[in-house]
Amino acid sequence: MKNATYAVAGVSGHTGSVVAETLLAQGKQVRVIVRDAAKGAAWKAKGAEVAIAALGDLAAVTQALTGVAGAYLLLPPDVTSTTPIEHNAKLSATLAAAVRAAKVPHVVFLSSVGAQHATGNGPIKALHQGELDLAATGTALTAVRAAYFQENWGAALGMLAQGILPTFIPSDVRYPQVATKDIGKTIAAALVEGGTPGKPQIIELSGPRDYTGSEIAATLATLTGKPVAVQNAPLDAVVPMFTSFGLSAPVAELFREMYAGIASGRVAPEGGTARQVRGSTEVAETLKALLPA
Repeated sequence: MKNATYAVAGVSGHTGSVVAETLLAQGKQVRVIVRDAAKGAAWKAKGAEVAIAALGDLAAVTQALTGVAGAYLLLPPDVTSTTPIEHNAKLSATLAAAVRAAKVPHVVFLSSVGAQHATGNGPIKALHQGELDLAATGTALTAVRAAYFQENWGAALGMLAQGILPTFIPSDVRYPQVATKDIGKTIAAALVEGGTPGKPQIIELSGPRDYTGSEIAATLATLTGKPVAVQNAPLDAVVPMFTSFGLSAPVAELFREMYAGIASGRVAPEGGTARQVRGSTEVAETLKALLPA
């Protein structure tokens, strides 16, 4: 679309930054949404327009979205919230109200595999509600249901020096995983492609192939040149471990539920009419970048 402006939230994170960079590289007009001017300075230098808005501020978000051809929106996690589902429900309702008020013609929303379910999927249930809220606005909605982030393995590398890779998902379970840069590229392409009002589109995004925890350990062994043994950690350890890292107990409980859902196959692509897209980044490339230099 000629002279179209695309609003991009989350540019301080892994996905939004790739979306904005990709669109700018294509010569598109980009309006980044940031919480303060300092976070927008580097984007302004790259040629982007900067809108200052916290995603929970209805008036500010409405202004940031006014006049755009499309917008990338997401629900940033608050891992310290004691009411995470309620927090996200309020946020998704605010985003939907802003989309409606600004009459945004197309929204690309970062969702997750498993978001077809209202329950039994941990934090993903908030994305289920987010999809419903945005679809109800009448905008053309594209929900990008991303698989498990390959970068999440970074949190499990603390015991790599001992030759151990812990995982809460049984090491023989094969499940889709995707690099965040592939998520960003897919979202940028979806924004430019546009959508159809009244017909929400689901894109289920995974990596070039699915992986097991055992294969991740083997890949790390190859990258480091040292043996790496995968260690299946019990689900009962999730909450105490995550709360020790500063997450609230309710958030930790949601992650426990999500891990159980991945293991059981509940947190998985829906298939059906959803468009299946695979990124190009192999997990070895992502893991190599996560390892200390």
